[in-house]
Amino acid sequence: MNWPSVRAIFHHEMSRFFRTIWQSLASPVISTVLYFIVFGAAIGGRIQSIEGVAYGAFIVPGLMMLTVLQQSVSNASFGIYFPKFSGTIYEYLVAPTGWIEVTLGFVGAAAAKAVLIALVILLTSFFFVGAHVAHPVWMLAFLILTAVGFSLLGFIVGLWARNFEQLQIVPLMVITPLVFLGGAFYSASMLPQPWDAIARFNPVLHLISGFRWSFFDFADVPVGLSLVAVTAMIVVCLAVIRWIFATGWRLRD
Repeated sequence: MNWPSVRAIFHHEMSRFFRTIWQSLASPVISTVLYFIVFGAAIGGRIQSIEGVAYGAFIVPGLMMLTVLQQSVSNASFGIYFPKFSGTIYEYLVAPTGWIEVTLGFVGAAAAKAVLIALVILLTSFFFVGAHVAHPVWMLAFLILTAVGFSLLGFIVGLWARNFEQLQIVPLMVITPLVFLGGAFYSASMLPQPWDAIARFNPVLHLISGFRWSFFDFADVPVGLSLVAVTAMIVVCLAVIRWIFATGWRLRD
């Protein structure tokens, strides 16, 4: 393992983030405030509580997951796509680094950014609701695993994309709908049949359910199943990335 290469890539990606730290943090914070105003105040005035939890607090894990999924995919996809766009991808391919080092550097930085922004959203939520984290260690575990899993997915998207428009397809057309249909702002048990059963095929529902369990100690699906889902996603994405680097698919376009 070439750790200096991993550190160099990670530091380069994180330095780009910290150069625009206020812009990077301002957008999710403003979005969170708007969500609390619209969902927490307007809708929360009609939905007092879900499973005994005040609606304003109930949506906090969903807001964090929405941000983590979007930020992870966007940061990782742009991070690897830009070297392809500028032609510097060949410097990574000829350097004494393997696919593991390149993946660790880019994905690690994208996941770190997403986790940092999610924690800022959690801190912001304390000004609006009294969100209580029942299992803080598991909360961090789910947060990090989800950020890594979707950063790997974003890395694949960046390798696949041929232009900047394609970078936006997955976050806008896939990730956001899955989050809204995955119980980010409601419990799946509130859905009538057969939609309750259909919603359980949504992989994002398992992630949000496990993450919400770490806050309020209840879940729509078994917590073990949520861990299996995110772990399976990481394994599959790693296998796809290894295949891409082994075959050179889309790397030398």
